[in-house]
Amino acid sequence: MSDLSLSPTLAALTPGTWTVDSGHSTVAFSVRHLMVAKVRGRFTDFEGTITVAGDPLQSRLDAVVRTASVNTDDEGRDAHLRNADFLDSEQFPEMRLTSTAITSKGDDFVLAADLTIKGVTRPVDFALEFAGVVTDPWGNTKAGFTAEATINRKDWGLEWNVALEAGGVLVGEKVTITLEIEALKG
Repeated sequence: MSDLSLSPTLAALTPGTWTVDSGHSTVAFSVRHLMVAKVRGRFTDFEGTITVAGDPLQSRLDAVVRTASVNTDDEGRDAHLRNADFLDSEQFPEMRLTSTAITSKGDDFVLAADLTIKGVTRPVDFALEFAGVVTDPWGNTKAGFTAEATINRKDWGLEWNVALEAGGVLVGEKVTITLEIEALKG
C-alpha cells in the first residue's frame, strides 16, 4: 500500500471507473516550427477511462485518440499531419495511451504509459499533477489531472522534415504532449 500521507488529496479518488469528459478535457501538443516558434495543436475526438484502485497508485488509464481529429487551426497543415508523412490517419485511425504504472515522490507523480502511434508502441513518462476532486452543481463527482511529456516524434516513425538553407529543419523532433483531463465518476 502506498503512503497517501504524502499527498492527502489523492485519497479523495474513490475506487471505480471514471470516464474522461471530452467536453472539458484537452489532448494537445506543441512542436518547434522553423526552429524559432512553436506550433500548437489538439485532437478533438478522444475518449478514455480511468480505473481507480483501492490504492490510487495502482490505478489505470486507457485512452484512444482519433488521429483524423488533429486541429492546428490551419487546414493545409492539418491535412499534411493526417497524411502518411505524419499520422497516416487512413491506415492508423487511432493513437492509444495505456498506463503501466503511477509512482510518487513527495507531491510529484509520474504516469508511466505505453503510447502507440502509427502502430509503434513505446514507453513514455508523463509528469502528472492531480488537481483534486469536486462535486459539480449537478451533483456529479469530477476529478482533474494534468499530464505532460516530451517525446521524439522519430521514435514513432514520424520522420518527415525539410532542411532549411540557414541550418536547422522545418519541424522540430521534440513534441510536447499535454493532457488536461476532467474525469466523471461512475
